[in-house]
Amino acid sequence: MSGAVQESVSLEGKTLFITGGSRGIGLAIALRAARDGANVVIAAKTSEPDPRLPGTIHSAVEEINAFGGHGLACVCDVRSDEQIQAAVTRTVETFGGIDILINNASALFLTGTLDTPAKRFDLVHAVNVRGTFLTSQACLPHLRHAANPHILMLAPPLNIEARWFAPHLAYSLSKFGMSLCVLGMAEEFRSDGIAVNALWPRTAIATAAVRNLLGGDDALRRCRKPEIVADAAHSIVSRPSRECSGHFFIDDDVLRADGISNLSNYAVDPTTDLLPDFFV
Repeated sequence: MSGAVQESVSLEGKTLFITGGSRGIGLAIALRAARDGANVVIAAKTSEPDPRLPGTIHSAVEEINAFGGHGLACVCDVRSDEQIQAAVTRTVETFGGIDILINNASALFLTGTLDTPAKRFDLVHAVNVRGTFLTSQACLPHLRHAANPHILMLAPPLNIEARWFAPHLAYSLSKFGMSLCVLGMAEEFRSDGIAVNALWPRTAIATAAVRNLLGGDDALRRCRKPEIVADAAHSIVSRPSRECSGHFFIDDDVLRADGISNLSNYAVDPTTDLLPDFFV
Protein backbone atom coordinates (compact mmCIF):
# COMPACT_ATOMS: atom_id res chain seq x y z
CA MET A 1 0.00 0.00 0.00
CA SER A 2 2.50 2.57 1.14
CA GLY A 3 4.81 1.72 -1.74
CA ALA A 4 2.22 3.16 -4.13
CA VAL A 5 2.60 6.62 -2.67
CA GLN A 6 4.80 9.14 -4.41
CA GLU A 7 8.08 9.35 -2.55
CA SER A 8 8.41 12.36 -0.29
CA VAL A 9 11.03 13.70 2.09
CA SER A 10 12.40 10.99 4.35
CA LEU A 11 11.84 11.10 8.09
CA GLU A 12 15.13 9.36 8.77
CA GLY A 13 16.58 10.55 12.05
CA LYS A 14 13.45 12.50 12.97
CA THR A 15 11.77 11.85 16.33
CA LEU A 16 8.02 11.35 16.38
CA PHE A 17 5.98 11.37 19.59
CA ILE A 18 2.71 9.51 18.93
CA THR A 19 -0.09 9.31 21.49
CA GLY A 20 -2.27 6.21 21.48
CA GLY A 21 0.04 4.49 19.02
CA SER A 22 -0.12 0.89 20.21
CA ARG A 23 -2.65 -0.08 17.54
CA GLY A 24 -4.80 1.16 14.67
CA ILE A 25 -4.09 4.46 12.96
CA GLY A 26 -1.41 5.50 15.44
CA LEU A 27 0.55 2.30 14.88
CA ALA A 28 0.21 2.61 11.10
CA ILE A 29 1.66 6.14 11.26
CA ALA A 30 4.47 4.83 13.46
CA LEU A 31 5.35 2.03 11.05
CA ARG A 32 5.31 4.37 8.04
CA ALA A 33 7.85 6.59 9.81
CA ALA A 34 9.86 3.55 10.90
CA ARG A 35 10.34 2.57 7.25
CA ASP A 36 12.34 5.79 6.88
CA GLY A 37 14.50 5.00 9.90
CA ALA A 38 12.77 7.46 12.24
CA ASN A 39 12.80 7.44 16.03
CA VAL A 40 9.24 6.68 17.12
CA VAL A 41 7.87 7.08 20.64
CA ILE A 42 4.70 5.15 21.44
CA ALA A 43 3.04 7.03 24.29
CA ALA A 44 -0.05 5.01 25.18
CA LYS A 45 -1.81 3.29 28.05
CA THR A 46 -1.66 -0.36 27.04
CA SER A 47 1.42 -1.99 28.54
CA GLU A 48 -0.19 -5.40 29.19
CA PRO A 49 -2.16 -7.44 26.61
CA ASP A 50 -5.91 -6.87 26.60
CA PRO A 51 -8.07 -9.70 25.19
CA ARG A 52 -10.48 -7.11 23.74
CA LEU A 53 -7.84 -5.05 21.94
CA PRO A 54 -4.75 -6.00 19.91
CA GLY A 55 -1.31 -4.65 20.67
CA THR A 56 0.64 -3.02 23.49
CA ILE A 57 3.26 -0.30 23.58
CA HIS A 58 5.89 -3.04 23.67
CA SER A 59 4.58 -5.01 20.68
CA ALA A 60 4.34 -1.71 18.77
CA VAL A 61 8.01 -0.97 19.48
CA GLU A 62 8.97 -4.47 18.32
CA GLU A 63 7.21 -3.77 15.01
CA ILE A 64 8.82 -0.34 14.70
CA ASN A 65 12.28 -1.83 15.18
CA ALA A 66 11.53 -4.61 12.68
CA PHE A 67 10.52 -1.97 10.11
CA GLY A 68 13.89 -0.24 10.48
CA GLY A 69 12.96 2.44 13.00
CA HIS A 70 14.05 3.05 16.56
CA GLY A 71 11.15 2.61 18.97
CA LEU A 72 10.61 3.75 22.54
CA ALA A 73 7.68 2.57 24.67
CA CYS A 74 6.30 5.03 27.22
CA VAL A 75 3.32 4.24 29.42
CA CYS A 76 1.25 7.38 29.04
CA ASP A 77 -2.39 8.05 29.79
CA VAL A 78 -2.97 11.47 28.24
CA ARG A 79 -5.42 12.25 31.05
CA SER A 80 -2.38 12.51 33.34
CA ASP A 81 -0.21 15.59 32.94
CA GLU A 82 2.46 13.87 35.06
CA GLN A 83 2.63 10.90 32.68
CA ILE A 84 2.73 13.21 29.66
CA GLN A 85 5.63 15.18 31.11
CA ALA A 86 7.48 11.99 32.07
CA ALA A 87 7.09 10.56 28.57
CA VAL A 88 8.28 13.79 26.93
CA THR A 89 11.27 14.00 29.28
CA ARG A 90 12.23 10.41 28.54
CA THR A 91 11.89 11.03 24.80
CA VAL A 92 14.23 14.02 24.90
CA GLU A 93 16.73 12.17 27.09
CA THR A 94 16.70 9.20 24.68
CA PHE A 95 16.63 10.90 21.28
CA GLY A 96 17.77 14.47 22.01
CA GLY A 97 14.56 16.25 21.03
CA ILE A 98 11.16 16.03 19.35
CA ASP A 99 10.49 16.87 15.70
CA ILE A 100 6.90 15.74 15.21
CA LEU A 101 3.93 15.29 17.54
CA ILE A 102 1.02 13.14 16.42
CA ASN A 103 -2.03 13.69 18.66
CA ASN A 104 -3.77 10.43 17.82
CA ALA A 105 -5.15 9.26 21.20
CA SER A 106 -8.92 9.50 21.26
CA ALA A 107 -11.93 8.23 23.18
CA LEU A 108 -15.15 7.31 21.38
CA PHE A 109 -18.62 7.38 22.95
CA LEU A 110 -21.56 7.76 20.60
CA THR A 111 -24.66 8.56 22.63
CA GLY A 112 -27.24 11.30 22.75
CA THR A 113 -27.45 13.88 25.49
CA LEU A 114 -29.84 11.94 27.75
CA ASP A 115 -27.78 8.76 27.49
CA THR A 116 -24.38 10.26 28.28
CA PRO A 117 -23.29 9.80 31.91
CA ALA A 118 -21.12 12.51 33.41
CA LYS A 119 -18.13 10.17 33.62
CA ARG A 120 -18.34 9.48 29.88
CA PHE A 121 -18.63 13.18 29.07
CA ASP A 122 -15.55 13.76 31.22
CA LEU A 123 -13.69 10.86 29.56
CA VAL A 124 -14.04 12.06 25.96
CA HIS A 125 -13.10 15.60 26.92
CA ALA A 126 -10.19 14.52 29.14
CA VAL A 127 -8.68 12.36 26.39
CA ASN A 128 -9.62 14.23 23.23
CA VAL A 129 -9.38 17.92 24.17
CA ARG A 130 -7.44 18.11 27.41
CA GLY A 131 -5.01 15.35 26.39
CA THR A 132 -4.34 17.01 23.05
CA PHE A 133 -3.82 20.41 24.66
CA LEU A 134 -1.50 19.16 27.41
CA THR A 135 0.57 16.92 25.14
CA SER A 136 1.04 19.78 22.70
CA GLN A 137 1.94 22.09 25.57
CA ALA A 138 4.58 19.65 26.82
CA CYS A 139 6.13 19.10 23.37
CA LEU A 140 6.10 22.69 22.12
CA PRO A 141 9.28 23.89 23.91
CA HIS A 142 11.18 21.04 22.23
CA LEU A 143 9.50 21.52 18.85
CA ARG A 144 10.80 25.10 18.86
CA HIS A 145 14.31 23.66 18.53
CA ALA A 146 13.45 21.28 15.67
CA ALA A 147 14.45 21.96 12.06
CA ASN A 148 11.02 21.21 10.59
CA PRO A 149 8.55 20.92 13.49
CA HIS A 150 5.03 19.61 13.05
CA ILE A 151 2.00 18.92 15.22
CA LEU A 152 -0.67 16.79 13.55
CA MET A 153 -4.06 16.25 15.19
CA LEU A 154 -6.32 13.39 14.16
CA ALA A 155 -9.27 15.77 14.19
CA PRO A 156 -12.12 16.65 11.84
CA PRO A 157 -12.52 19.69 9.60
CA LEU A 158 -14.50 22.48 11.24
CA ASN A 159 -17.86 21.64 9.68
CA ILE A 160 -20.10 23.21 12.33
CA GLU A 161 -23.40 21.68 11.27
CA ALA A 162 -26.19 20.44 13.53
CA ARG A 163 -26.13 16.97 11.95
CA TRP A 164 -22.66 16.34 13.35
CA PHE A 165 -23.67 17.30 16.89
CA ALA A 166 -27.23 16.10 17.43
CA PRO A 167 -26.60 12.30 17.47
CA HIS A 168 -23.58 12.32 19.83
CA LEU A 169 -23.09 15.79 21.26
CA ALA A 170 -20.46 15.01 23.90
CA TYR A 171 -18.18 13.18 21.47
CA SER A 172 -18.58 15.81 18.76
CA LEU A 173 -17.80 18.63 21.18
CA SER A 174 -14.60 16.84 22.18
CA LYS A 175 -13.43 16.14 18.63
CA PHE A 176 -14.17 19.67 17.43
CA GLY A 177 -12.29 20.84 20.51
CA MET A 178 -9.23 19.17 19.01
CA SER A 179 -9.93 20.98 15.75
CA LEU A 180 -10.10 24.30 17.56
CA CYS A 181 -6.68 23.52 19.04
CA VAL A 182 -5.41 23.37 15.45
CA LEU A 183 -7.02 26.69 14.62
CA GLY A 184 -5.56 28.44 17.66
CA MET A 185 -2.13 26.84 17.88
CA ALA A 186 -1.41 27.21 14.17
CA GLU A 187 -1.72 30.96 14.51
CA GLU A 188 -0.14 31.19 17.96
CA PHE A 189 3.03 29.39 16.88
CA ARG A 190 3.20 30.51 13.26
CA SER A 191 6.11 32.86 13.95
CA ASP A 192 8.02 29.95 15.53
CA GLY A 193 7.69 27.98 12.30
CA ILE A 194 5.77 25.17 14.02
CA ALA A 195 3.17 23.67 11.69
CA VAL A 196 -0.11 22.65 13.31
CA ASN A 197 -2.56 20.76 11.11
CA ALA A 198 -5.46 18.31 11.27
CA LEU A 199 -5.97 15.09 9.36
CA TRP A 200 -9.23 13.16 9.09
CA PRO A 201 -10.33 10.14 7.05
CA ARG A 202 -13.05 10.45 4.42
CA THR A 203 -14.21 6.90 5.15
CA ALA A 204 -14.36 4.72 8.21
CA ILE A 205 -11.00 3.09 8.97
CA ALA A 206 -10.60 -0.57 9.91
CA THR A 207 -9.77 -0.36 13.61
CA ALA A 208 -10.80 -2.11 16.81
CA ALA A 209 -13.27 0.71 17.46
CA VAL A 210 -15.16 -0.10 14.27
CA ARG A 211 -15.22 -3.80 15.08
CA ASN A 212 -16.31 -3.31 18.68
CA LEU A 213 -18.60 -0.27 18.48
CA LEU A 214 -19.67 0.45 14.92
CA GLY A 215 -20.87 -2.76 13.36
CA GLY A 216 -18.34 -5.57 13.63
CA ASP A 217 -16.92 -7.46 10.67
CA ASP A 218 -19.62 -6.30 8.25
CA ALA A 219 -18.64 -2.68 8.91
CA LEU A 220 -14.95 -3.53 8.64
CA ARG A 221 -15.45 -4.79 5.08
CA ARG A 222 -16.64 -1.30 4.12
CA CYS A 223 -13.60 0.44 5.59
CA ARG A 224 -10.26 1.55 4.29
CA LYS A 225 -7.08 0.35 5.95
CA PRO A 226 -5.18 2.53 8.45
CA GLU A 227 -2.32 2.81 5.97
CA ILE A 228 -4.20 5.46 3.99
CA VAL A 229 -4.12 7.78 6.99
CA ALA A 230 -0.50 6.87 7.67
CA ASP A 231 0.59 7.72 4.13
CA ALA A 232 -1.31 11.01 4.25
CA ALA A 233 0.22 11.86 7.64
CA HIS A 234 3.70 11.10 6.29
CA SER A 235 3.11 13.46 3.38
CA ILE A 236 1.93 16.29 5.64
CA VAL A 237 4.72 16.12 8.24
CA SER A 238 7.34 15.92 5.48
CA ARG A 239 6.34 19.34 4.14
CA PRO A 240 8.15 22.59 5.07
CA SER A 241 6.54 23.61 8.35
CA ARG A 242 6.57 27.33 7.59
CA GLU A 243 4.62 26.73 4.39
CA CYS A 244 2.01 24.28 5.68
CA SER A 245 0.08 25.17 8.81
CA GLY A 246 -3.51 25.68 9.88
CA HIS A 247 -4.97 23.20 7.38
CA PHE A 248 -7.70 20.60 7.83
CA PHE A 249 -6.70 17.76 5.54
CA ILE A 250 -8.74 14.77 4.35
CA ASP A 251 -6.66 11.65 3.77
CA ASP A 252 -7.57 10.85 0.16
CA ASP A 253 -7.29 14.51 -0.86
CA VAL A 254 -3.69 14.52 0.38
CA LEU A 255 -2.82 11.43 -1.63
CA ARG A 256 -4.53 12.66 -4.78
CA ALA A 257 -2.57 15.92 -4.48
CA ASP A 258 0.55 13.73 -4.36
CA GLY A 259 -0.47 12.17 -7.66
CA ILE A 260 -2.09 8.98 -6.34
CA SER A 261 -5.39 8.53 -8.18
CA ASN A 262 -6.05 4.81 -7.63
CA LEU A 263 -6.86 4.24 -3.95
CA SER A 264 -8.47 0.82 -4.31
CA ASN A 265 -5.57 -0.94 -2.59
CA TYR A 266 -6.44 0.85 0.61
CA ALA A 267 -9.93 -0.69 0.75
CA VAL A 268 -10.43 -3.71 3.00
CA ASP A 269 -12.79 -5.09 0.35
CA PRO A 270 -12.57 -3.18 -2.95
CA THR A 271 -15.86 -4.74 -4.12
CA THR A 272 -17.99 -3.06 -1.43
CA ASP A 273 -19.21 0.53 -1.00
CA LEU A 274 -17.14 2.50 1.48
CA LEU A 275 -18.65 3.63 4.76
CA PRO A 276 -18.35 7.43 5.15
CA ASP A 277 -16.77 8.72 8.33
CA PHE A 278 -18.32 11.29 10.65
CA PHE A 279 -17.85 15.04 10.09
CA VAL A 280 -17.05 14.93 6.35
